[in-house]
Amino acid sequence: MKRRKFIKTCCYSAIGIPLGATLLQSCEAIYYATTTKDANRLVVKKSEFWYTKKDKRVNRSFVLVKTESMEFPICLYKIDVDVYSASLLHCTHRGCELNVGGGIYGCPCHGSEFSVTGKVLEGPADRDLKTFKTEIDHENIFILRA
Repeated sequence: MKRRKFIKTCCYSAIGIPLGATLLQSCEAIYYATTTKDANRLVVKKSEFWYTKKDKRVNRSFVLVKTESMEFPICLYKIDVDVYSASLLHCTHRGCELNVGGGIYGCPCHGSEFSVTGKVLEGPADRDLKTFKTEIDHENIFILRA
């Protein structure tokens, strides 16, 4: 194999494999939950995190919530049993909408990365995401908008 072809193949592999893995992981996972409003909070049923595939119950790790009052969606991420985090998918660097995948939020514009709890992992962003307090009951998750 010639040097040029080897380098080209390595570059494509270095870029393509992580990108492909992210796309495959996030393709099935993007789901907009049905919500209702209750005073100053959004109500998401816990059952929004489940779906049936080939007669098996499959759990989602997150759902997206779209509201009329916000330009960007909220990502409701299931961290543990009855532990949820809600973050606005609006990059604090230049205002792009964040992508969800691989257990992080990533900015397609300038590469900032955030944890699922909204903390900056990688710049250029230097401020955490806007997050919302969550509460739960037996069948619902409440996102407090105040």
